[in-house]
Amino acid sequence: MSRRRRVMSDSLKMECAKELGIYDTVINDGDFGNVSSRNCGNIVTTAIQIAERSLGAGK
Repeated sequence: MSRRRRVMSDSLKMECAKELGIYDTVINDGDFGNVSSRNCGNIVTTAIQIAERSLGAGK
């Protein structure tokens, strides 16, 4: 069996959750288990936007 690799760091996930306004849900539950699929997709989209901003800042 292969091991699961983390693609996003926990700090990036938390930053995205703060931007989306679901940070309190994550903190109260202790993990992302009760975050809806839609919000998980939004977290990925936000992470991509953050990465694009950081790449654009380097120009």
